[in-house]
Amino acid sequence: MGSALLCDWGTTNLRAWRYDPVAGVTLARDFPMGIAVIGREAPQWFADHVRPAMDAETLPALLCGMVGADLGWGGAGYHPCPASVSDLAGGLASVSREGPPVRIIPGLTCRRPDGGPDVMRGEETQILGWLAADNDRSLGARRLCLPGTHSKWATLENGRVTGFTTYMTGELHSLLMRHSILRSEAPADDEAAFDAGLEAAGDGGALAASLFSTRARVAVGEADVGQNPAFVSGVLIGAEVAAVLAEAPTRAVDLIGAPSLCRWYGRALARHGVSAQVHDGADASLAGLIAIHGAAGDAA
Repeated sequence: MGSALLCDWGTTNLRAWRYDPVAGVTLARDFPMGIAVIGREAPQWFADHVRPAMDAETLPALLCGMVGADLGWGGAGYHPCPASVSDLAGGLASVSREGPPVRIIPGLTCRRPDGGPDVMRGEETQILGWLAADNDRSLGARRLCLPGTHSKWATLENGRVTGFTTYMTGELHSLLMRHSILRSEAPADDEAAFDAGLEAAGDGGALAASLFSTRARVAVGEADVGQNPAFVSGVLIGAEVAAVLAEAPTRAVDLIGAPSLCRWYGRALARHGVSAQVHDGADASLAGLIAIHGAAGDAA
């Protein structure tokens, strides 16, 4: 395994690391240029801005995230579950036409328990990085949650991702706060309002009614509009967690993502008696990139 430029390039941001197998990470930078903005110009922007800034004009590059989708650089499809580090390392998409090699990690696809299709792109690298960080995690069954705009709940068996389900919780919250009668620009950091939302969510079976109770609470003077974001967050996350646990009960969940978001999922899980441990999402992404780079060999 040689040195490489490793990048997690998502919808809103690009995080890059210059990596050496002996020295480790020698440079790390964030670029506020996501695929949603740069789109199909990603290859040129990468060559003109990322490589020079990272002093990596001659290094092979390994990328993960939405950069592999058709709306970005493209070329990286979806690997079917079950999938491991070696599976994805063997399925890298080579997308460079000139200069040092550039490869993109494919996303994952699976069939949900109801038979419908599901996909992820970027989270697979975090999951496999979490696994690679501790060999004991590859033993037996595990349940992971990756909170975000589209939260992922993944099942793992002996070091392989066997399946997952996506919930549009974060995006629904954003839409409701911007474009509905529940809209509010207040921060969603009121713990009491969040807990009230969890209570209103119940078993998640009457989500639309639970959401309208946000409006009703304000109308009858039981709450302030400024509490809406936290209350709605509680309703949505509460319904999500209830649905997941009803489908496949568990006593422990590992949360991968931003600690500030994971804490709310931990709070919801605790109401069901489920323990949760939080793991930083950026650390998991880097660990996954390093693991897949190593498995792919110097050509990656």
